[in-house]
Amino acid sequence: MTTEKDKIRALAESYLQQGDPTGWFEQVYRNAAGDINQVIWADLEANPSLVEWLAQNAPNGKRAIVVGCGLGDDVAYLASQGFDVTGFDISATAVAMCRKRYPEIGNRFQVADLFSSPPDWRQRFDLVFECNTIQALSGSWRVKALNAIAELAAPAGVVLVSCRSRNAGEKEDAFPLPLDHAELAGFERAGLMQLSCDCYDDEQQPPVPHFFASFQRPA
Repeated sequence: MTTEKDKIRALAESYLQQGDPTGWFEQVYRNAAGDINQVIWADLEANPSLVEWLAQNAPNGKRAIVVGCGLGDDVAYLASQGFDVTGFDISATAVAMCRKRYPEIGNRFQVADLFSSPPDWRQRFDLVFECNTIQALSGSWRVKALNAIAELAAPAGVVLVSCRSRNAGEKEDAFPLPLDHAELAGFERAGLMQLSCDCYDDEQQPPVPHFFASFQRPA
């Protein structure tokens, strides 16, 4: 039986073959037809690891950005914590859904492409939150995305990465493709220092292993 996940994988592969590694995100949101419950990856709450990290850590400033902001819950949470936060997504439909869900902060949501983001975003943000964007991409686009995410961090800025994890050589055909330790270390190769890396299993059945890691650009 073809599952919703199978359909999304086929959609992603079809766009990749056309040379468009991110166009399928817009199609998924369009297919949802405004029903947030039809967006398969939406948890409809702020990322628990982000919430926990912020309860224990204070970034060096209040400028924040959420990569691939989806339906906007992480952006709304950061705004509630006093951050000057921007959430962006390649999908115009996703951004429209964010603005409908959170009209009081509608101007915080922008349509933007990670691979050609505004020049003034370079090394601008004190906190960068990346959740599950890299794992949804294929091949060299993963490295390009990682480098683009790292480049958003200001001097002394922190990048938080939440993603599925795997051991090297495992699950090579999985979709989304989890990150292994060597791939996660790409943030260090991009000039950041690793501060922490928590490895944990989520509450799904069966549980899915994850990373939640933090990196910092030298001051």
